[in-house]
Amino acid sequence: MRLPLAVACTTTAIALAGALPAAGAPTTSGTIGTGGRTCVLAAGADCHGVAHRWTLSHHGNLNRINLRHAKLAGADLKGVRLQGADLRNTDLRGADLRFADVRGARLRHANLRGANLSHAKLSRLPGGRKVAHGGQAATGYTPGPSCDPNCQGADLSGANLSVVNLTGANLTGANLTGANLSWSVLTSANLTNANLTEAYMAAAYLAGANLTGANLTLAVVSDAVLTGANLTGANLTFANLALSNLTGANLSGVLWWLTVCPDSTPTNPTWGGPGACPVTGPFRGA
Repeated sequence: MRLPLAVACTTTAIALAGALPAAGAPTTSGTIGTGGRTCVLAAGADCHGVAHRWTLSHHGNLNRINLRHAKLAGADLKGVRLQGADLRNTDLRGADLRFADVRGARLRHANLRGANLSHAKLSRLPGGRKVAHGGQAATGYTPGPSCDPNCQGADLSGANLSVVNLTGANLTGANLTGANLSWSVLTSANLTNANLTEAYMAAAYLAGANLTGANLTLAVVSDAVLTGANLTGANLTFANLALSNLTGANLSGVLWWLTVCPDSTPTNPTWGGPGACPVTGPFRGA
């Protein structure tokens, strides 16, 4: 079986969408925020609701920090440690999170539109994660839940998630329009009703993933592993599945329209072509 992470690859970060950065010197440490809401950056700090757009640059230890509802668009967080951080509803549009350690972080409804998470660590913590209360770490560990990290409803459109481990991630209803998921591991991930329109998922590993009701219109899912995946009711209009492995996949109710099948033939029931892709065929993904 091919392991995507064993292959080194260089990907081009997807262009950032949205506003241009405001002028100002980067803040590399110390106090962030404006007005009456400021915060000193540190592991376990309570920085919820702070606003510090486009000038934040930090690369150290921010484990267990509370950044819920913070506005940090354009932040330079390369290599930062955010284990167990609370990033729910955080605005991280256009942020640079390459090689960041975000394991165990709560990302529900976070806005990561156009963010670069290439090579970031997003999987669960080994043996579970520390229980944090009020920013303080408790003793011992609890088992990491299957939805860790929880990216449910997150806006990841245009994000670079190439070569990222998202095993068991909860991406239910997430917006991944135009995202780069090439060579990423999404084993048993929950992508129910996710929007993957025009996503680039070449060589992604999606064995056992749940893609029920997902929208993969115009997505590139070539040379990917989808063994045992659940694609019930998924929209594969104009999707490219060339050389992918669909062995054992559930394809009930899939919308096929000019979909490129694993054997590179397009579905075209209206004009006499096949009405659906076969679950077996020539592929390299086994």
